[in-house]
Amino acid sequence: MTKKIIQVNKNPVYEIGMISTVFNKNTEFYGDLSFKKSLQINGKFEGEITSGNFLVIGEEAFVKANIKADIVIIKGTVHGNVEAISRLEIHTGGKLYGNIRTKKLMISDGVVFEGKCEMIKPYEKKPKKTEDQGEEKTA
Repeated sequence: MTKKIIQVNKNPVYEIGMISTVFNKNTEFYGDLSFKKSLQINGKFEGEITSGNFLVIGEEAFVKANIKADIVIIKGTVHGNVEAISRLEIHTGGKLYGNIRTKKLMISDGVVFEGKCEMIKPYEKKPKKTEDQGEEKTA
């Protein structure tokens, strides 16, 4: 079996063989889901999704959920808000009906997106408050 590497801007995002869990197209899941490793959903999901890793919404998937993950790749249909901390990709045929919050965004041709997009700004250091440098007077 050969591994298919998905690339964006010459940086490999993930290898198909590296996905630790797959919900196949006959799987239906209702509820809240939190996971630590990678997940690909090819079936139906309703609820909330939270992860510090990456999530792939497969071509045949239908997801009705608010999603928060490090990297989110959408190839199927998502109804809900998506917060992808590092990157969000919507591939050809992907549909997203909801708002986006992400640091990096890639949208291919042939995508449906209805919602608002907020780009996460890189961390900015706040300037330190300096105390008055004046001399103290003693009586």
